[in-house]
Amino acid sequence: MNDPVLYLIPVTLGDTPVGRVLPAFNTTVISALKYFIVENVRSARRFLKKCNPEIEIDAITFYELNQHTDTKEIASYLIPMKTGESMGIISEAGCPAVADPGADVVAIAQREGYRVMPLVGPSSILMAVMASGFNGQSFAFQGYLPIEANERAKRLKQLEARAYNEDQTQLFIETPYRNQKLAEEILLQCKPQTRLCIAMNISCDDEYIVTRSVKAWKGKLPDMHKKPTVFLIYKGY
Repeated sequence: MNDPVLYLIPVTLGDTPVGRVLPAFNTTVISALKYFIVENVRSARRFLKKCNPEIEIDAITFYELNQHTDTKEIASYLIPMKTGESMGIISEAGCPAVADPGADVVAIAQREGYRVMPLVGPSSILMAVMASGFNGQSFAFQGYLPIEANERAKRLKQLEARAYNEDQTQLFIETPYRNQKLAEEILLQCKPQTRLCIAMNISCDDEYIVTRSVKAWKGKLPDMHKKPTVFLIYKGY
C-alpha cells in the first residue's frame, strides 16, 4: 500500500479557464482522488467537473470545512488516510490553507506524520505582490481589517507606519461588497504620498492591478463592488 498524501489543490480565482492557471498534473491528481475536504460542496463539485468532465462526482466523498464546522470534527475528516487513501483539500478560490480554514486540517496531518503536498496554482496574495511594484522581500498579509470605524482607522495607521518603519508591504482584503468603503477609508486615513495598489479580479479576463499614490487615487477609484480585491499599501517615494 502506498503512503497516502494530503494534496493542497488550488482553485481558479474566477471564471478563468483551468488550463490558463493550473498545470495538467493537478487534473491528473484530482481525477485519482475519491475524498475531498472542501469549503463548499457545491462549488467544489463544479470545480472538479471543470477540471475533468469525465469525473464521477457521485463516487466522491466530500467533507465540508468552513466557519460553521465544529473544530472537534476536523480530525475525523482524515480517517480515510489511516486506510491508505490520499485526499485533497479545496478552498473556494486560490490556494487552500492560506487565509483559509484548510490550515487546521494541514496542521493535524503534519502532526500525524502524513505527507502533505501543495500543488501549483494561483495565489491572489503573491500575484498582487508581484504586480504591485512594492517590496517583495518583506510583506505581510493582514487578512480582514476591523469593521468598526475607529478600530479600522487605527489599524490602517498602524499598517501604514509599519510600511514606512519596517520597509514592509502591507496587504489586506475585505468582503467584496464593502471594497469601495475600505478604499475610501484608505484615502482618508493614509498620507498623500503613501502608495496604494488595487489588485482586482486577478487572473481573470477583466483583471485590474494599478498602483498610485493615495493623492493620485482621489476621485479616480475603480468600481470594486462585489469584485474580489487585494489592497496593498507601501511607503511613498
